[in-house]
Order: sequence, then structure tokens, then C-alpha cells
Amino acid sequence: MRCIIFNRVASFCRKVLNRDASDLDHEELALQVYQRQEHGISRKDISENALKVLYRLNKAGYDAYLVGGGVRDLLLDKQPKDFDIATNATPEEIKQLFRNCRLIGRRFRLAHILFGRDVIEVATFRGHHSDAKPSIKDKKNVSAQSQEGMLLRDNVYGSIEEDAERRDFTINALYYSIKDFTVADYVNGVEDLDNRIIRLIGDPETRYREDPVRMLRAVRFAAKLDMTIEPTTAGPIKPLSTLLQDIPAARLFEESLKLLQSGNGLDTYRLLREYNLFQQLFPLLAEHFTEDHSSQTEQMIEHILSATDKRIADGKRVNPAFMFAAMLWYPLVTRAEEVAFASGLAYYDAFMVAANDILDEQVKTIAIPRRFTTTIRDIWQQQTRFSRRSGKRAFKMMEHPKFRAAFDFLEMRANFESEDIAELAQWWDKFQHGDRNQRSKMVQQINEGGSGAPRRRRRRPQQRRKKPQAKSS
Repeated sequence: MRCIIFNRVASFCRKVLNRDASDLDHEELALQVYQRQEHGISRKDISENALKVLYRLNKAGYDAYLVGGGVRDLLLDKQPKDFDIATNATPEEIKQLFRNCRLIGRRFRLAHILFGRDVIEVATFRGHHSDAKPSIKDKKNVSAQSQEGMLLRDNVYGSIEEDAERRDFTINALYYSIKDFTVADYVNGVEDLDNRIIRLIGDPETRYREDPVRMLRAVRFAAKLDMTIEPTTAGPIKPLSTLLQDIPAARLFEESLKLLQSGNGLDTYRLLREYNLFQQLFPLLAEHFTEDHSSQTEQMIEHILSATDKRIADGKRVNPAFMFAAMLWYPLVTRAEEVAFASGLAYYDAFMVAANDILDEQVKTIAIPRRFTTTIRDIWQQQTRFSRRSGKRAFKMMEHPKFRAAFDFLEMRANFESEDIAELAQWWDKFQHGDRNQRSKMVQQINEGGSGAPRRRRRRPQQRRKKPQAKSS
């Protein structure tokens, strides 16, 4: 990894020159400007579309900076996934400059500049709530909080200095200027980046109450960047973890994908459990947790997240439905057994009732979209049919659109369940790779062995026709 280039002497001088004598206790907020020769950011590493937006905003007389994760990742010699921009132009002014602009969000008003599938997000500098000033076109109350301190609306505009203080972590409050190729740092973010520290800006408890998702972000960045959460930043997380229950389930679905399907899912999961955050996202799974992490549920979670990380590292696609199906599998099996015992239903019927119950409960905290819950049900349902191989059933099973995913799921189960499941997975592996004759022989052996053979129908006894009585003459 290319190291971040710092001039320590120049950095010290900037701290001294920029701090106010009456504000020595807040030297962390003193502006530090890193010149082109002091950092490793090059325009060739920045998205062409992001550069277009920056240049047009500057040409129109506005200040505009590359900000946040894009700057952070470039300093760490990583390729950013997104390039976000901060400016003193209001959303309405941005929209006037770009025909391909779409304004989104109620809580945070943002401008999305669309270049085909590439989206450049542009945000107006945020101000402090106490200085709330409505935008030109929005005279309504632009800042509102719940009783718990959560921000409900936050369209408060301010200066770049205020914007830096309003950002979540110091390493995300770095501003790259395309005008002079400098990096502006108001909160010692470069130093924290160099020391690999995740530090929240401002009072941690207040900031977490404003937006509890910041707790998830702290953990995600720590796992993703292999950094340490600073003790003061980490302290309130566990006590405030239940605040996540107030976050809309749809937002938590998007966050769950960032946490578990970004290539560091296993490490992120372990940190989430440590801070009692995973338990808020998946309360059904928390019921199956043990002190030594030895339950089938815990083993399955670690296995599927490790496999997901490997697929992402290999550049392969991952399906959220498969991950959720695996994580919720053993809670489903337990619930199915409980339903069958309590209701007297046949196991298959109890299984389907339990599947609906489990998904209905999970979507209350993480709103898994229907396109994924449908796939989850298909994968689960096929597990109950793999043992039915007689007649034409095995051939029909192969034609199911979710057969491959269901078979992969069966193979995965073989790591944690009985030898019967392992033998069943081996049979299906051989069956799907055999030719027509081999498959027919395998099914014939199943029929002859009686395993999975259909029951014979009992014929109804034929009723004898009554002989017509002879007519009397």
C-alpha cells in the first residue's frame, strides 16, 4: 500500500499558525492544508464524471470539493466505490446547472447527478441546528429532532467549516480541491487516518442519538479499513445499541448489505456482536447465540459470511437471498418443529407455516424486499423435496429455476448436519453430472431400495351391480 506522505514539520507549523490563542483547547479543529506534494491524490484516480461536476460548479462560481470516503480511500491508495462532492451551492442551484440532476431525500436534501448508471452525489455544506436557516424555496422548519435526539429533518446549510464539524468521523471529513489540488483537514482526520483510528466528531452520545446508524458505520469502517475504534467513540455504542430499533427497516436493509456483503462480512459480524448491534438487526438469530459461539446457527453464520467474503474477493456475484436464507435456516428448523408439535400438522405444512413466520418477523427489523424473500422461500422449500427422488421427481427437481441455489444450500448444510444430509448431497451431485442413462439407473436403485418410493394407491372395491329383479307377469 502506498503510504500517505506527510511533512511532519510543516504539519506542526500549520497547527501553530492556524490555532487561535484563545482556543488552545480546540486545536483539533484548526485548519490544516496539505499541498499537492504532501499527499498522494492524483486527478487520474478520480472519476471522470466527478471531475466534470467539480469543474462545472467551480466555473459557475461555487466552491466544490471531493469529500468523504473518496478522499479517504485515495489517501489509503484504495479505489473508491463512490465519489461524493460537497459545495456551497443549494440543491436548487445545483439542479439549475445540471439537466441530468435529480433531487432526493426529505431528511437530507441531496442532488444526484446521473451519468448513465454512474451517480455522483452532491451535498450542500451542512450547518448547525441552532443556526437553522431555511433554503430559498423551503421556508418550512428545516431542522427537527425526536424526543430521543434523532434528526428527523436536517436541511440546514452552512460553511465548509461547519460542514466538517457536522460529518461523522474525522477520516471522512477531508476535502480535496480541484482548484489547487490541496486537501483541507479541519478535524485532524489525516492524523487519525495515519494512526488508523476511527474517531467520531463531537460528543459521541449526542451524535449517535442524532443518527443511530453511525454506530453501524463505526463498526463497518473499523472492519473494512482494519482500524481501531477510539475508546471515547466506542464507549456509548453498546449502551445505545437499542436505538437501532427506531430506524426504518428499509434503511437497515441497505445498511445490512454494506455491512455483510462488502468483502469484510465476517470481521464486521464479529464486531457487531461485540457491541450488541447484530442482535438488534437479527433478534431471531440472537435467540440462538451461545457464549462459546458453538450453536449450528452461529457456525452457519460464520460459514456463509466467510464464503461470501471469498466470492467477493474472487470477483464473483453474491445474492443477498442466499445469505439471508442460510443465516435464518436453523431458526426456521427450530420453529417448524415447535409448530408441528403444538399444532399436530404434518412436518411439511408446519415447515411452510414456520417459513412465513420467520420472514414476517425478520422484515420488521430489516425490510428484505419481496424479490429476495420469494427466492429465500424457494431455497427453503426445495430442501424438503431433495429426499423425494422416485419416479420422475428427481428429473422434475432439476428443472426448477432455483435448483442450483437450492443444491448449493444442501451442500452447505452437509457441513453442519447428519451424515444422511451429506449422502443426499453426494447423490444429487452425482445425479446432476450424470448422463440420461446414469440418472435413470440411480432413480431405479432408489425405487428398488424403497427410499422415497411413492405409496401405492389403494383401489376402491368395486361395487357389485344388483341384478335386475324379474318382472312378475
